[in-house]
Formats: sequence, C-alpha cells, structure tokens
Amino acid sequence: MKIRIGVGDVPERGASGGLAQLPGLLAELEELGCDSVWFSDLVSAPGAVDPLVGIGYAAGLTTRLKLGTSVVVLPGRNPAVVAAQLASLAALAPRRVLPVFGVRPALRADRTVFAVPDGRRAEVFDEALRVVRALLTEPVVTHEGRFFQLAGASVAPLPARPPDLWLSGRVPAALDRVGRLGDGWLGSNVTPAEAEVCRARIVRAADRAGRAIEEDHYGTYLTIVPDDADEQAVDALLARLRRDRPDVADPRTLLCWGWDGARERLRRLIGAGLSKFVVRPAGPVPSRRAFLEALTTELLPLENH
Repeated sequence: MKIRIGVGDVPERGASGGLAQLPGLLAELEELGCDSVWFSDLVSAPGAVDPLVGIGYAAGLTTRLKLGTSVVVLPGRNPAVVAAQLASLAALAPRRVLPVFGVRPALRADRTVFAVPDGRRAEVFDEALRVVRALLTEPVVTHEGRFFQLAGASVAPLPARPPDLWLSGRVPAALDRVGRLGDGWLGSNVTPAEAEVCRARIVRAADRAGRAIEEDHYGTYLTIVPDDADEQAVDALLARLRRDRPDVADPRTLLCWGWDGARERLRRLIGAGLSKFVVRPAGPVPSRRAFLEALTTELLPLENH
C-alpha cells in the first residue's frame, strides 16, 4: 500500500485569518515535500475557504501538491454544477484532485445552508453522487431521478481519467454507502480499532454490491496535540469530541499526544489497513513552520515510495 501523509489547516497563534495564511501554507507544503493539502467545507467558520475554490486557488500556486476536499457537503448542492467544477479542476491540475463527499455539514450553523427535503438527506446524497459520477465518466447523461433530472447533459472537458470519489462517515449506514457507491473512505475521530472495524464493514458492503475498492483507498484524519499546544483550544476540542462521540469513554483516546504518540498511532492505523492520512494540530500552533518541519521529520519518513 502507498502510505501518504497530507495536511489540513494549520492555524498560527495570533496570526490573521486563514485566508491570509493560505499562500504561505501552500508554499511551505510544496517546499517540504508534503503529499497533499485539504480544505474543509465550513461555510460559517471565520477565515475558512470554500473547498472547491481553495483547490482552484492552490492549483495555480503549486505544481506537485495533491489537493483534497474534506469534505464537500453534497446534498444541497447541484450535482451537475459540482461535476462541472471537478472536471475543470481535473483539467487544471491533472491527477492531483482528491474529492471527498459528506452527507451533512460539520457545523450546526451550516445545516440550513444545505437545504434538502426533511428526512431525505441520505437519499439525496446517493442520487447526487450517481449524477456526479455519470457526468464525469459519460459524454452525455440523461437522468430521470426522484430529486434530479438531466436531459442530454454533459460537462467539459470530460476528464481522461475521472477523479476517484471518496466518502466520509462513521455510522454503519455511511460505511455501507462507501462500499456501494464510493471509491475510498476518509474517516475522522476514530481509534485504530474502530478504523479496522470500519474498513471491514466497507469491504463487506462492496462485496455485496459486486464492487471492489482499492486496498490503499482508506484513510483518516490525525489530530495532533503538540507539546506546546494551546490548552484552551485542546479543552474546547475535547468538549466537542464529548458531544460528537458520547460513545467514547475518554475522548483523549481520539487524539495523538505529541509526535511520539502520532508515530505510534500512525503505525497502528497502518496495521489496521489504512494508508492515507491528513494531519492537523488540535488548535493554533505558535509557529506553523515549526509544526510542518516537525511533521516532515517525525512522520514523513513513514511514507513509502
């Protein structure tokens, strides 16, 4: 399996908003040889950049860095427009675009932004994903569905090799969806033991659907608490994890404590069958450059070639 390590947002303590920091982050990631950069779909978060806009911007400033979304909320977006955006991005940055789709927004404040019929979000997602895939693989698409209708639609330029469509999620229904419809899985806030269970469920769902997902198309986020972490930010993160994962007795087990803990967690996740990782700090760091240099020294040697 190809072990690859990318980077999410790395906010710097006391610095101006994330948008102003983006050019420097991209330059440093490219310089340090990191595999990829990832943009989250956080409409109402201060300083957040729309993930598809972020990929387009990053494509113009980099030549090697892969560009991922983590995740794009699909229900509530027009899937034909999303397909057209991905087709354009794939032409601007061939083989570098890594789309990951999710069912619902991470922020409660964003839930009314992506409006869908009550109780139909999962159905809308499934149909929208099929529309996106069809438009990225077929020259002309006619689709008569419950939520979307297309008559002879197409996107241009049609990618010579369509990007793989990864999905997120942790609950059983989401994992089954990955097996039925997705090309890969990007998890979040899971222990190595949970990741192994998630991967196995996806494989079983793919088998039932007569599909196969490539063995190195399973990944997750790694949230690192460095030694110089902001204690208030870490406490706030732990409080969010208690709300989001009430089934976990101690949310500290979902985090990597220091670089030694990150290396050990990475090895255990690789042992569980995962090979793609997105690293982020638990909160603002004193120096973005120092954090990225530490990541380069401590974790990138675990990649293979």
